[in-house]
Amino acid sequence: MTADDNRGHASEDPSAGPDGARPSGFPHGFVWGTATAAYQIEGAWNEDGKGESIWDRFSHTPGKVANGDNGDVAVNHYRQYEDDIALMKAIGVHAYRFSISWPRIFPNGVGAPNPKGLDFYKRLIDALLAAGIEPFTTLYHWDLPQALQDRFEGWEGRETAEAFADYAGYVATQISDRVRRFFTINEPDVFIGHGYGQGIFAPGLKLPPAGLNQAAHHAVLGHGLAVRAIRASAPGAEVGLADSTWIGVPVIETPEHISAAERFTREANARYLTAILEGRYTDEYISAAGAAAPRFTAEDMAVISSPLDFVGINAYFPRYVRAIDGDPGYEGPLAFSRSHPRMAAPWHYFGGESLYWGPRHLARLFGVRNIYVTENGCAAADEPAADGIVYDTDRIMFLRSYLSALQRATAEGFPVRGYFLWSLMDNFEWASGSSLRFGLVHVDYSTLKRTPKLSASFFETAARENRVP
Repeated sequence: MTADDNRGHASEDPSAGPDGARPSGFPHGFVWGTATAAYQIEGAWNEDGKGESIWDRFSHTPGKVANGDNGDVAVNHYRQYEDDIALMKAIGVHAYRFSISWPRIFPNGVGAPNPKGLDFYKRLIDALLAAGIEPFTTLYHWDLPQALQDRFEGWEGRETAEAFADYAGYVATQISDRVRRFFTINEPDVFIGHGYGQGIFAPGLKLPPAGLNQAAHHAVLGHGLAVRAIRASAPGAEVGLADSTWIGVPVIETPEHISAAERFTREANARYLTAILEGRYTDEYISAAGAAAPRFTAEDMAVISSPLDFVGINAYFPRYVRAIDGDPGYEGPLAFSRSHPRMAAPWHYFGGESLYWGPRHLARLFGVRNIYVTENGCAAADEPAADGIVYDTDRIMFLRSYLSALQRATAEGFPVRGYFLWSLMDNFEWASGSSLRFGLVHVDYSTLKRTPKLSASFFETAARENRVP
């Protein structure tokens, strides 16, 4: 599929009735999945030849993670993956988006591969396929080999982008006979912004603007190099990325505010998704960065904009936008009211409409023809009741709202192919440690016992009936 093949606009819904009524469900073939990340669930942090990652180093540093938690054991998925796949099958999961730990494959980031690490993922993939669950693989979900951080200053160095492409190409040669769809990187905005800008995620740096912008450039360059490496190594594979897209939501749904939200969305994603899909940094971004703008070549931008087969968006909350007179024509994101509803995570403002506007913007602004919601979900209190059941009614409320907005998007013809709920089960939630629970499945961290929550029944019904229950 070429770049032009992946560009288009919403069309009239062919399944609409003669009176214009829309269907009550999602399109035929819609994929219902769950998502996880290696460091958050696997454990076995130094076993079977795995190298140290920046998250191993970061979480072992006192004061970096809430309650001193780390991912040394996490939820022991490395040893309990068969049980976890059985849970997925029981709750009706069609597809599983998981990440591969780069230092489990290449302990030093480069050099000789670790066969035991690769064997784990081959066993995982085989077990998924045997259960009728399609594997969707993410190649980088933040656990950079510490050796590359030490040697090249991580994503500050162009060498890391090149090493990532080598790793991606190697993995594709090994598993593309069983894995069709590959995500290169997950949320560059977050792992660069939080890890290299704010210092609250690994590797815990606070770079000046020029260094931060250069690291951002190397992240999207690594994505583009990996796309090319995967295509060279596995010509039949499909490739995309999972992006934490800043979704502009018109504060009032009128033409002028909708136009403002579109302009905001393009510019708010200038360093990452806009650059990838347009093959250029916006004039506004370069002008605003001034002397701190990244150094790049025309060839860099050609690599960064290598054609994609799909785009994944990780969508949790909206950025409200309103139209204004004069440049740039919008104001946003608007501050949330102090009384705006939130989920359990303090940053997680509620706004289901983001799952309508996100796909709409991708289709209308960038012409993306194949869209996945690669993450969506929420943390909740999730305390088992006396009968042992977790009555996570707030998560069900959250999912019903967001999925209803997503159903509006598909009913209007926007090309959303599937939805991956974050997350399959409670896990290590980065700097928040085990204090936030995002799972459909409750995990007792002392015993590692898994128990499906009430929301798992909601998901199973949605997947089975292909609608919002």
